[in-house]
Amino acid sequence: MPVRVTESSTPSQVSGTNSGDTAPPACTLLSVGQTFSGTQNVSSLQKEEAWRVNVRIQGCDLEHGYLCGTMEALNVPMADTPVVTFWEGEIVDTKNYTFYTGKWEASPEDDKRHWTKFPSFSPLLSQVEVDGGKSLDLSNYPYIFMRWKEQYFVNVGTDCGLTIAGFYYVCFSCSDGSISGFYYDPNSSPFQKLELKSTNEGRSGFSFSTYELQ
Repeated sequence: MPVRVTESSTPSQVSGTNSGDTAPPACTLLSVGQTFSGTQNVSSLQKEEAWRVNVRIQGCDLEHGYLCGTMEALNVPMADTPVVTFWEGEIVDTKNYTFYTGKWEASPEDDKRHWTKFPSFSPLLSQVEVDGGKSLDLSNYPYIFMRWKEQYFVNVGTDCGLTIAGFYYVCFSCSDGSISGFYYDPNSSPFQKLELKSTNEGRSGFSFSTYELQ
């Protein structure tokens, strides 16, 4: 949710073919009620700036490559209160979603430019260039790739000076629950980085009639 403007280690093995079971690896750190905390860098050419950010997973349905949650930005200069948004996510499982976004003003070149910023994506690049990664088997891959799209502001109006027109390219580490992401919006500063770590506060969230990840 940036301001409107006008202007890890590499995994050792990657399956080259799709075995039919393309669900991402089970990971208890990506489950309903799990919380994450960190920062989003919203720096521009004019100044350096980072917001403290909290994220909570509210729903997760691996079979359909879906998850959702809330994002709270705590020290937004133009807001009197923390700004909370509700987002929905697409899990890149090569069955429901591939690495190519196909919407939200993102071209395949935009996709590759952002995914390649994650070191864990490097072993997948050549196959993604062939078919968007459709033939990859990610079921045992130690990272889960996602897109998060903010849908609406929860506690402020649309005149708050922030935008949710873009979306996040996200990489989740199954080993430690850390999340890194890059915000994409042609009308915002490029490559605003999201860095979050699991806070291990437990699963106290609510589910939108979706399947909790076991």
